[in-house]
Amino acid sequence: MPDAQSSELRGAPPDRVRDALRDGDLLPGGRGFVGLLRDPPNRGGPVLVRDVLGRQPLFVERGAADPSTARDPTDADAWSFDRTDLGDPEPVPAGAVVSSAGRERVWSLPDGEPVDPGPGQAAVDEALDAALGSVGTETNESDLAVAFSGGVDSGVVAAAVPDAPCYVAGFEGCHDVAAAREAAAAMDLDLRVVEITHDDLVCAVREVAAATGRRNPMDLAIAVPLYLAAEAAAADGIGRLAVGQGADELFGGYSKVADPAGDDRVAAETVRGARTETVRSLPDQLERDVLALRAAGTEPVAPLLDDRIVAAALALPGELLASDEERKIALRRAATGRMPESVRTADKKAVQYGTYVSRELDRLARQAGFKRRMDDHVGQYLDALLTEQ
Repeated sequence: MPDAQSSELRGAPPDRVRDALRDGDLLPGGRGFVGLLRDPPNRGGPVLVRDVLGRQPLFVERGAADPSTARDPTDADAWSFDRTDLGDPEPVPAGAVVSSAGRERVWSLPDGEPVDPGPGQAAVDEALDAALGSVGTETNESDLAVAFSGGVDSGVVAAAVPDAPCYVAGFEGCHDVAAAREAAAAMDLDLRVVEITHDDLVCAVREVAAATGRRNPMDLAIAVPLYLAAEAAAADGIGRLAVGQGADELFGGYSKVADPAGDDRVAAETVRGARTETVRSLPDQLERDVLALRAAGTEPVAPLLDDRIVAAALALPGELLASDEERKIALRRAATGRMPESVRTADKKAVQYGTYVSRELDRLARQAGFKRRMDDHVGQYLDALLTEQ
């Protein structure tokens, strides 16, 4: 779905991206930028750009960015926002510029010292006010819905647009649907529940795999509930879906961030270092989620990935990120007064488990003869399912 500004460059005006490229400014305002930039400073021709967090996907034909080939990756048929437009797509790296001269990393995450807790919390409070305050004014509110799971991430987004309908997808009896119902009642929100069936799950797996190129159980189990919620919103005539993506990575929402020294899932030994590792995972995750949402017929809106929030979050000290007792400390404090305490402090399950999608993929795999004693039995089932198409 092209941005209204340009079919070649999305997310920011060309002049702002040119300035960011000239100055090395990794967070120039907005929610990222991606696409073809004509007349870039200090370069001989057009370049492809993708912001430091990779907030939108961008693809080139494999090998097109290699100077040893005769192909220019900025040619119209050599790049796309949609991987299915290309014969052999590979993602443009986040923070990179790609041209006929090759690839160059221009923007990298900062590695500076943290601010003190008081100013750090104040900056998050101010950034959240500014970023969320504009969500409802960006477009016709009747064209906006919220992906809602009842936690603090989607809660702060929904609180900013209280008249927008909220959507949650999950199997009957799952945690996310129950949590969303309870939170929506407490916040007086219009909640629309998408109850997933096995037929829905199989169809969605195929659609998400085709759109994203992902076939592994984890990626599909994460993206499928989001796809089904977005599909239901699109069926109701809604074109934009606001999501809480980025909060866990930026604000320390994972257990491995709270105790990195004792967790082999991260290499870092400090809370801030582990948080940086999770932030670096965002481009790959956002590629999957954005492609899934677009395949469902909606355009994502991710206010928690606003540059102002990103800058404030990256500067936080470890004590405002995560501890043994609490995750996303600064975000939860900033959410005080925006929603009921039950929502602000709610524990959140990972989406693949909170919706029962992982559980039901396992059930379908076993019903199809792929038993748990087999190596990666769900992955083998998915390979068979997707090969049948």
